[in-house]
Amino acid sequence: MNVQFPAGRRVAAAGSLLACLCLCPALATANEAERECLLGLLDSGGDEMTLGEMREQCATPFEGEPRNPVEERIAADREAAAQPFSLIAHRPNYVLVGAWNQRGWDPSAFQEAESDPDYNLDDVEVQFQLSFKIPLAVNLFNGHMDVYAAYTNRSFWQAYNQEYSQPFRETNHEPEIWAQFHNDWELFGVTNAVNRIGYVHQSNGQSEPLSRGWDRIYADFVFEKSGFVFSVKPWLWVNENVDGDNDDIDEYMGHGELLAAWGWDQHEISLMLRNQIESDFERGAAELGWSFPLFGHSHIKGYLQYFYGYGESLIDYDRRVNRIGIGISFTDWLQ
Repeated sequence: MNVQFPAGRRVAAAGSLLACLCLCPALATANEAERECLLGLLDSGGDEMTLGEMREQCATPFEGEPRNPVEERIAADREAAAQPFSLIAHRPNYVLVGAWNQRGWDPSAFQEAESDPDYNLDDVEVQFQLSFKIPLAVNLFNGHMDVYAAYTNRSFWQAYNQEYSQPFRETNHEPEIWAQFHNDWELFGVTNAVNRIGYVHQSNGQSEPLSRGWDRIYADFVFEKSGFVFSVKPWLWVNENVDGDNDDIDEYMGHGELLAAWGWDQHEISLMLRNQIESDFERGAAELGWSFPLFGHSHIKGYLQYFYGYGESLIDYDRRVNRIGIGISFTDWLQ
């Protein structure tokens, strides 16, 4: 949106901005401080300042005030939840237009499924993740508890594999439900902002011999300090005694993961570590992500992601992957 406010039209601009604050979904989720800042810029901002520039300036924490991204995200989620039919970003949403695996993806399961020993996969493919949540109940117990349900789709698309009609190599479906509890416990300047407990199912929706799936009960403890956020997420595999094609998945996925994220000036760096110490650094996984401004756009960013280890997808849970991908990001962990 590129709305200009030339001299002599401030009154009309104020009316337009007030309407946007009430009706535009993006502005409706802004916090009260941001709204006051936007209105204030109508009087103090330059005549040629655009609405996008106003939003960018007002989204930046005031000098001397520490940024609390977890609290900001929770507040934005709750405001969005007040709107009917709300869909809110859950995990990062992105598209990697080029994802190259140095080790190559394993075609053996597909050769068996297709009864074709020559079936092969390209080393470069498109990967994308779509993740959203819906509020089931918010502000319970005087604002200390919320309940959400979510769905995450992670797809691995052989978009450049013309020989086999550009198939989807794998699609992982992950519905979940959880309750989250808000608090402000603090130790050595580190705040335990929110804790969650939930249930998640993940599967690829395939038949034998490509079928993979597992269910977990998890807890998630989220901490923050000066714009740096990290979480500790242990889980229990609830159907680990069921025989199947991935009955040893806990040996590769472990029993929890660590996630850290740090955002500054529209950049965000994230790091996920899983099953490192538990497997003596033999079957772990690490994922490093970096989202960065792209052509001055406030909602679409460039995105670089590197993954090394096991469990990138369910079909490859027991195969080591060494992959780097580049593309665009629509939402981050903190935004």
